[in-house]
Amino acid sequence: MVLLAAAVCTKAGKAIVSRQFVEMTRTRIEGLLAAFPKLMSTGKQHTFVETDSVRYVYQPLEKLYMVLVTTKNSNILEDLETLRLFSRVIPEYCRVLEEGEISEHCFDLIFAFDEIVALGYRENVNLAQIRTFTEMDSHEEKVFRAVRETQEREANAEMRRKAKELQQARRDAERAGKKAPGFGGFGSSGMSGVSPATIITDSMVEPEKPKMAPAPVRPSGSGKALKLGAKGKEVDNFVDKLKSEGENIIIPSAGKKASEASKVLQPPVNTESVHLKVEEKISLTCGRDGGLQNMEILGMITLRVSEDKNGRIRLHLINNDKKGVQLQTHPNVDKKLFSAESLIGLKNPEKSFPLNTDVGVLKWRLQSTDDSLIPLTINCWPSESGSNCDVNIEYELQDESLELNDVIVSIPVPSGVGAPVIGEIDGEYRHDSRKNILEWCLPVIDENNKSGSLEFSIAGKPNDFFPVSVSFVSRRNYCDIQVAKVTQVEGDSPVKYSTETCFVVDKYEIL
Repeated sequence: MVLLAAAVCTKAGKAIVSRQFVEMTRTRIEGLLAAFPKLMSTGKQHTFVETDSVRYVYQPLEKLYMVLVTTKNSNILEDLETLRLFSRVIPEYCRVLEEGEISEHCFDLIFAFDEIVALGYRENVNLAQIRTFTEMDSHEEKVFRAVRETQEREANAEMRRKAKELQQARRDAERAGKKAPGFGGFGSSGMSGVSPATIITDSMVEPEKPKMAPAPVRPSGSGKALKLGAKGKEVDNFVDKLKSEGENIIIPSAGKKASEASKVLQPPVNTESVHLKVEEKISLTCGRDGGLQNMEILGMITLRVSEDKNGRIRLHLINNDKKGVQLQTHPNVDKKLFSAESLIGLKNPEKSFPLNTDVGVLKWRLQSTDDSLIPLTINCWPSESGSNCDVNIEYELQDESLELNDVIVSIPVPSGVGAPVIGEIDGEYRHDSRKNILEWCLPVIDENNKSGSLEFSIAGKPNDFFPVSVSFVSRRNYCDIQVAKVTQVEGDSPVKYSTETCFVVDKYEIL
């Protein structure tokens, strides 16, 4: 076969990304792609069309087309096999098959296309080899980085040692009443009136932010080496040149990871001199056919006192738990007082809680196999339909007192079969083709949004979609244990305090 070009275009024939494997002008390839939609006969489904000079081999990709332009004497069977490989490469780099996503990853696609075809002829590669080649994993680069990090650590250690020596020399000189030693040999005394030792110490004694050690000087030669993964000025100049020619260049936003991290990094809580942190972690395992295999919830109340006047205090608890939780107090807490009046105070009332230290004063544990105690149920129903598998997933909030935020249901999907086709969905989804995971994202699940479903279809078997894992955070704890008030030991006067509640997932899997 002789492959002239590979392109992704719209149904109107507009080229989004195109890679020519033989000498061909831009006007020529744009004209071929513009004529492509007009050649397809309506009402009939084919995989190729022909003109007097070329053959188009194509495959629909939702609202787009993957098109190969070949010569008429090429082998149509090899063309179709190559087309299938091209169609499987695109979902590896693009989460959704839309024009904007294709444009954003155009260079990644072109690099992958070059691994499939060279000078118009198909290379003997598969999808895994293409992924390895485009990642350009270099053993020499890893060795170079390891050597450089070792040199930086040694230079930093030497710098700190020299800084300590200079500090010690300056202190010894001050004790002896002599002038602090400095460095000479700078020619004229252009820095008169300033102690050289002071300048050196101020600039060197910063172990937290050590300066980078200079790289070792290499012998004279070409002096240039391939640095993988680096973006030089050539890329910027190339982009500027494309913009000057009237091209619409889409620059990917740099703030995506920061926005994802902001979901995890919650804003700081306004803390008082007495701050309480109520934390719970859940570890849950369910069977895919129903039935709770194990659920364990571990909770703790942590106290932090930052002022000495509030050291002798007591915590008044309200325990409305009816699930059978087991409580355990700190060894220094008065257990009799806690059992009789639900008060947390020290055994010796004359002592104070330690200052500026997080002290765990109460722990609790709940372990059960009762299905009715599952806070959020997940039902996953994969069913085979020919070579594909139709998957239906639904969730239901059983404990309506909870409000779950940033819920992510992660479903494994088979690799190398493209992106899943989403039918109906409540919320949003993300397909990570690198990790082969479909993430179902729900901002909030509460009593007003207690159930929802997701339907998608993809090639695979029912066992390919397990285990399903769930993650979420909540500002309400599962076991209804709260601090009602804080009072002084003497006088029983109320103390102003702040509370922070967090309910998170340690493990939540449907096997």
